[in-house]
Amino acid sequence: MMHPIKKTYISLALILAATPAIAQQGATAATAAERPVVIEGVVPDQATKTKLLINLRAAYGAERVVDRIQVDDIAMPPNWGDYVASMISSGLTRVSPGKLEVSGQSVRITGEVGNEALRQQVVSDLSLASNTSYTVTNSLKLSSRQGVLDQTLANRIIEFQSGSARLTPFGMSILDEMIAKMVQMPDSRFLVIGHTDDVGQRESNLALSHARALAVKNYMVMKHIPGSHLDVLGKGPDEPVADNASNDGRARNRRIEFQIQ
Repeated sequence: MMHPIKKTYISLALILAATPAIAQQGATAATAAERPVVIEGVVPDQATKTKLLINLRAAYGAERVVDRIQVDDIAMPPNWGDYVASMISSGLTRVSPGKLEVSGQSVRITGEVGNEALRQQVVSDLSLASNTSYTVTNSLKLSSRQGVLDQTLANRIIEFQSGSARLTPFGMSILDEMIAKMVQMPDSRFLVIGHTDDVGQRESNLALSHARALAVKNYMVMKHIPGSHLDVLGKGPDEPVADNASNDGRARNRRIEFQIQ
C-alpha cells in the first residue's frame, strides 16, 4: 500500500509593521505603531499556530495582527514551535519596517533599526531564542532617520549655562530645529544622552549629564514631543570625543546626543 509522502518543508514569514495595503484594501495611512503585522506560512499543528499568535498579539496588540498561517501535516525540528515563538520579543518590535523569515532551522531578519547596538541585539536575541542551534542571517539596516538627526545637529553643541542644566537661548534654538525633524517621525522613540568633560568628580558629572538630558526632554515635551517617546541617559565624562586637556576639547565633550531607538 502506497502512503503519501510527508512534507518536510517549514516556512514562516512575519512581516513587521507592514504597509496597510499588505493587509487590507482601502486602508488609510498609519504610523508604524498602528500598521498591521502579517504572519503567513505553514506550521505543523494548531497548537503551534496558537502559540505563535499568542506571542505575536502580546508583542504588537491583537488588533494589529493579521493571521495567514496554514496548518499542514509537515515534519519539524525538535522544539521548532517553542523556538520560533520565543523569537517574537520586544526587540523584534523595534524593527520597522521589516521581515522575519524562518525556513526550517534557517532564520533571516531584514528591515530597519535605529542604531547599531539595536541591530546587533535583535540578532543576538533571535539566536538565543533557538539556543543558538539555528542559523541567523542579519540583513538589518540602520534607519535613515538617524542620519536626519545627525545632520540636523551638525556637530553643534547644545549649550547650557555654566555648571547647570539650564538651557541657553542658543541651545533652545538648536532644539527647536531637532523638534521640527522629530515631529516628522511620529512612530519613533528617541534617546537623549548627556555628556560632560572630566573636570570635577565623576559622580557629580554623571548627575549633571543626566540633569541636562532631562532638561532637553522637558523642553521637547513642552514643545509637544510625547514624553513616552523620549528616554534620557547621562554618561558623564565616560565617552569623550576630544582631548580634555584643552578648552576646545572640553567644550566638545560637553554635549547632547540623540539616538533613534
